[in-house]
Amino acid sequence: MTQVIGKPIKRKEDPKLITGHGQFTDDIKLPGMLFAAMKRSRYAHAKIKRIDTAEALKLPGVMAVYTGKDVQDKIKPIRSIWLVPGCNLIPKDRIPLAVGKVNYAGEAVAMVVAESRYIAYDALELIDVEYEELPVVVDQEAALAEAAPVIYDDVPKNIAFTWKAGDVPEEVFAKAEVVVKQRLVEQRVIANPMETRGAVASYNPGSGDLTIWCTTQNPHIHRITYADALGIPETKLRIIAPDMGGGFGAKIAVYTEEALVGLAAIQLKQPVKWVEGRQEHFLATSHARDQVITTELAGTKDGKILAIRAKNIANLGAYLSTMGAGVPTIDFGLMVTGAYDIPYAQAETIGVYTNTTPTDAYRGAGKPEASFQIERMINIFADKIGMDPVEVRKKNLVAKVPYTNAMGCNYDSGDYHGTLAKALEAIDYVGLKKEQEEDRKNGRLLGIGISTYVELCGLGPSKVAGAIGFGGGLWENSSIRVHPSGKVTIFTGASPHGQGEGTTFAQVVADKFGIPLEDIEFVSGDTLIISMGWGTYGSRTTPVAGGALSIAADRIVEKAKIIAAHELGVPLEDVAFAKGIFSIKEQPDQQRTFKEIAWSANNAWNLPDGMEPALEGQSFFDPPDFVYPFGAHICVVEVDPDTGMVELKRYVCVDDVGRIINPMIAEGQVHGGIAQGIGQALWEQSVYSDKGQLLSGTFMDYAMPKARFFPIIESSFIESPSPVNPLGAKGIGETGTTAAPSAIINAVIDALAPYGVKDLPMPLTPEKVWKAIHERSDGQ
Repeated sequence: MTQVIGKPIKRKEDPKLITGHGQFTDDIKLPGMLFAAMKRSRYAHAKIKRIDTAEALKLPGVMAVYTGKDVQDKIKPIRSIWLVPGCNLIPKDRIPLAVGKVNYAGEAVAMVVAESRYIAYDALELIDVEYEELPVVVDQEAALAEAAPVIYDDVPKNIAFTWKAGDVPEEVFAKAEVVVKQRLVEQRVIANPMETRGAVASYNPGSGDLTIWCTTQNPHIHRITYADALGIPETKLRIIAPDMGGGFGAKIAVYTEEALVGLAAIQLKQPVKWVEGRQEHFLATSHARDQVITTELAGTKDGKILAIRAKNIANLGAYLSTMGAGVPTIDFGLMVTGAYDIPYAQAETIGVYTNTTPTDAYRGAGKPEASFQIERMINIFADKIGMDPVEVRKKNLVAKVPYTNAMGCNYDSGDYHGTLAKALEAIDYVGLKKEQEEDRKNGRLLGIGISTYVELCGLGPSKVAGAIGFGGGLWENSSIRVHPSGKVTIFTGASPHGQGEGTTFAQVVADKFGIPLEDIEFVSGDTLIISMGWGTYGSRTTPVAGGALSIAADRIVEKAKIIAAHELGVPLEDVAFAKGIFSIKEQPDQQRTFKEIAWSANNAWNLPDGMEPALEGQSFFDPPDFVYPFGAHICVVEVDPDTGMVELKRYVCVDDVGRIINPMIAEGQVHGGIAQGIGQALWEQSVYSDKGQLLSGTFMDYAMPKARFFPIIESSFIESPSPVNPLGAKGIGETGTTAAPSAIINAVIDALAPYGVKDLPMPLTPEKVWKAIHERSDGQ
């Protein structure tokens, strides 16, 4: 068999999905199944004076109605799992159903369980809730003001925490030749996977076992949390993540609805299903970003950066979500220097509670925000000193790896200048600048934007996880079972949901064993079948779970070689293994196939003395460090001065994501990330009214990018294997979202240079761009 690692093999997962044979949470149908629906608050901040459920309970087909008081002694609050130390954190846990007060519009105040989904929703209308409105604050900067409403009596000034890292001596800024400062806004966005959240719970009264099928990126973390919340042994709770229609970080968070459905199934002794509607998803599923970052950069007149310090005011929403504290602190703060050799750095984050939906991870989680601020500051600095932003990047990019940045992160491998050089060549930067100069003479607004990013991925070392307050380990588990027929099943504690690991992991094993891809089955997402794992996020599946898989496969090969040597009657060192064949080195015609050894291992008729039967391997891999994908993205835009429309003309990206298992899947991941990053830059924004009403709660008001908005993305790779895992992989799922926003914004601001526009907050909608052009034009 020829090598399959590095080959663009079509995804094994796709046929069942594109033919309609996938099984998603809403496809689960169980005998006697009931349906749940949530009554959600229409107010962002209000006392609950009374909840009357009598009329709802009278509706035929309604089996139960739960309020906060009904469940407060039966379900514990859902706690955040990332309690960042050393920042005076005051966590506010999610309660299953509001008791006494609601803190954001969309917070659940009651749950109906009925014989059909339609009856359940009809019953919601019959629940009468009397509220007393309270003052509302939705903006994090406004929430810090002296006169701002206080959401929690024990959280002064609404400050959940104040976190600091790094240090910049004051004299560095005092003596710097050039200092630039800019307030940058990372607007609130909402992950919108095709499949909304959902859960189906089934309880077996005889055994006491509870099974919950749900849309989760980390089934074992959900099991730990819900077992604790429901007060049942972890061994009695089974979490299954079936096929998923995307996650993008929104399905990392552990929510209250799944626990409520579990309680209802236990009490009613019937299966219960809940699936949120799209508008409900906008209201109740975690939001993201929403950070106001003020960055100062000190440098020299000839373009050398000396120091950077960033102050981040992060909107946490009304509660501390699963990863809520870690994203704007650790994930953001440790990467503020980006891909640059900056001697001094400092980051400060103030986490603020507001009357909005809680915020959590979204593709990239902190790294896109860190990359955006440094990439914008590079361009602002370049403009200040009159230098081409490419030259500033060349002067400051990390020159040699391994490299430790000012915040203590160890960049693992690669040529940072090489990716930029390749991208500049691919887009013909010199020729493009000449074209831009000519176009400007003719009134055409062409802009060139560059982003040379790096991100922290492959979460990660468990000792580090403990030190930064993460509520668990970050090792990963993978197992391989070789059946008597020679067929193979892979089990992994990671929980892919569209990334194609069923194919890439099969490629790894196929290469290791020299067997066809068709002989390999991939299993994930079931806590009963799979040993403990920590889930899929932070681009960790291939570097960490794949690392475990590689080790497990090697262990099987070593055992198989011992069996082959025994059968061939030669010492172990005389056995060679290649392309699925064990042979005697000096007599290659004397051989055993992998399939034959699989049969021998399982029938155990003639094994070496003391050897256990079967061929199975398992590894719990705890990487020694993170991995650091990096690269250069360059885009060209054209702005129509009459309409403010931004047209994407070209997008070139060169990424170093370590060893690439499947180039087609890797390219697809980059493309998807770029689309989401550009979506944030140009169109997407979650907007609240002063009363805390979500004004962008449907696709009529929340603009999502469409395929026709994009040019062909010109993607290529440079491979520098990471030394921190056996595969040499660095992770790829979030590179596009980390790089794209700053590339796009830099391009648009460059296009608007003739009008003197220095900065605009995202998203750069046509109206915003048009106003910037015409306000400057009128001023002239």
